Amino acid sequence: MQPTRRGTPDFLLLLLTFLMVGFGLVMVFSASSAIAISSEEYNNNAFYFVKKQAIFAVLGTIGMFFLMNISMTKLRLLLKPYFIIVMIMLVLVPFIGNEVNGARSWFQFPGFGIQPSEFAKLAVILYLAGLIYRKGDKIKQFRKGLVPSVVIVGVVAFLIMLQPDFGSMFILVLAASLVIVVGGANMKHVLVGVTAAAVFVGIGLLIYVTSAESLGFRMQRITCYLDPWSDVQGPCYQIVQSMYAFGHGDLTGTGIGQSIQKLHYLPEAHNDFIFAIIGEELGFFGTLVFLLFYLALIWRGLLVALRSTDTFGNLVGIGIVGLIGIQAFINMGGVTGAIPMTGVTLPFISAGGSSLVVMMSSIGILLSISREYNKPDRTEKPERETKKKNILSKR
Repeated sequence: MQPTRRGTPDFLLLLLTFLMVGFGLVMVFSASSAIAISSEEYNNNAFYFVKKQAIFAVLGTIGMFFLMNISMTKLRLLLKPYFIIVMIMLVLVPFIGNEVNGARSWFQFPGFGIQPSEFAKLAVILYLAGLIYRKGDKIKQFRKGLVPSVVIVGVVAFLIMLQPDFGSMFILVLAASLVIVVGGANMKHVLVGVTAAAVFVGIGLLIYVTSAESLGFRMQRITCYLDPWSDVQGPCYQIVQSMYAFGHGDLTGTGIGQSIQKLHYLPEAHNDFIFAIIGEELGFFGTLVFLLFYLALIWRGLLVALRSTDTFGNLVGIGIVGLIGIQAFINMGGVTGAIPMTGVTLPFISAGGSSLVVMMSSIGILLSISREYNKPDRTEKPERETKKKNILSKR
């Protein structure tokens, strides 16, 4: 029996992904070179951060091409092992992880770190899609459908909250909710589940913020969101410097590499606040073009997901596109002061190995989905072969 041939991947989605990753490398170098070259911690090497990001881009490309060649049937078999590994990492990281900015969210190794919460986002989307696929119409039932899904999301969200990483937890919950709703859950049940989850998260937040240190930190975030000019030299310094970057960029920008705010004025310029450097160096018009490319990537991914004839592929695709869109919105919203800052990366652009590898691997899954519906028409092949034989026989 001849194996079923798979179709070609969506070339436009692949091209947009490489364009975004390439642009991200350029902006990481632009935003980080001044800090890296002036610090002994980074070996006074202007290429310190971009070299690390390039390595992760290669790893992400490998992951993308690997998953692009994995069928949806095989991917379903890999769900449980991947989910179990991620759960083990989430359980261990609050105890043995490396503390960065008051949160134990990283496993630190020589030369690089791993952030389990980034892998957890994709793991939950895959596991939920597989669960809904197996349950079928039972997802409409409260006890057999919604409750297991909410329990899975709740447990993972709780483990991420222990680090604590509220930005990643919020993104995960929103993306997972999107998969559950699209999966056909009863909306009345969803509202009950959302209410229960809100109470659960609220209790966790209340317990967390009762400590004086945490309470002060969270209140500072809220204060800086409501009035960033209340303490421009204190806790609101970062968001104010971000606003200066957008203002300095004006309509046409300062030009690539010509940012002033990256010169030790804007903290984390190459990480969470890289969008501010884009705004400064490209200006309003350049940033608008960047956003159009970003929207094109999301639109193309959504188109791939909707074209899938497989329920599992459909849910996974929509979950991945939702994850990218939600995280990008939260990052850009925080950097511009439109929403409170949560400290998450801008997908494909910010420096961050775990995020880049996960996002590129997610695109690999979308490309695999596109190969499913782009399969060559097998029914036409015998007809073409018959015509060819007839022509040869006439000769």
